[in-house]
Amino acid sequence: MDESGDKRSVNAPAAKQTPRGASSRLALLTLVLAAVLSALVWLDARQRIAETQEQVARRLREMEREGGAASALAQQAQNAVRELQASVAQLDARLNDAREKQRALDAMYQDLARNRDEWQLAEIEQILDIASQQLRLAGNVRAALLALQLADARLARADRPQFAPIRRALASDIERLKSVQTPDIPGLSAKLDALVGAVDELPIGAAERASPAGARTSAPAEQGALARLGADLWEELRGLVVLRRIDTPEPPLLPPTQAYFLRENLRLRLLDARISLLAQDSTGYRADLRVARDWIKRYFDPGSKLVAAALAQIEQLRAAPLAAEMPSIAQSLDAVRSFRK
Repeated sequence: MDESGDKRSVNAPAAKQTPRGASSRLALLTLVLAAVLSALVWLDARQRIAETQEQVARRLREMEREGGAASALAQQAQNAVRELQASVAQLDARLNDAREKQRALDAMYQDLARNRDEWQLAEIEQILDIASQQLRLAGNVRAALLALQLADARLARADRPQFAPIRRALASDIERLKSVQTPDIPGLSAKLDALVGAVDELPIGAAERASPAGARTSAPAEQGALARLGADLWEELRGLVVLRRIDTPEPPLLPPTQAYFLRENLRLRLLDARISLLAQDSTGYRADLRVARDWIKRYFDPGSKLVAAALAQIEQLRAAPLAAEMPSIAQSLDAVRSFRK
């Protein structure tokens, strides 16, 4: 019992020392682990720092490259801006030149327009003067109407608002000329032509057809050749002189026994009447028709239907009015002259 007691007393301190050594070893192990972990953490941190530095360096290099490119771009942009400014300055100069030229062209165009208007109005005034002369001297309404319509057409092509008063005056005069009742000159001329063509068909009067030279007395057959020769000689001598009483103051230019010259004189009278008709000379027209009527009554057969129809036609032609009251186009002329002033 003592021995077992001694063994317990001897092993008791050893049992007490075993937990303390374990804790020491645990602490040491902990320190080692902590050192290892710290080393690992330090290595990892260093590696991370190295990587970060490398990334930062790479980023800086990229930024430097980008900065260089940006500087180049900025320089290019500055150069482009300077070029644009120079171009803008040139464009401004060209724009100013163009404006100056435009103003000069506008001034020239206005001068040209004024001159063109002046020339056009002068031409229209001349046309209207001619139309007025045609109305006053010849009574030619158609020519005056065509002249007014021509003037209005030219003003319409010009398309200028300031010409409106002139066009209104022209329109008024045109309507006035259209309302004029003009004689049927072509119809009357055609009737005169028909009379001229019918002159050869008019029969000569019986008293005019008998020619004194043809009223020879035939010598008796039983007379001799000497007697017949004397009779013929006497008839020829009697035919040399013809005495005729003329009651009218205007006889034909040639003896009426010569039917050819009578018809030609009558034809000339009718042609003179047509010329007077075309010239609207009513006095000469009626005088020629009166002479033609008197010649037909005197030298042609009054019992013939052709002669009666010719006389009736001449009377109708004489009764036809030639003159009409001519209107004035002074309104249009005054409008043009006032505008020019």
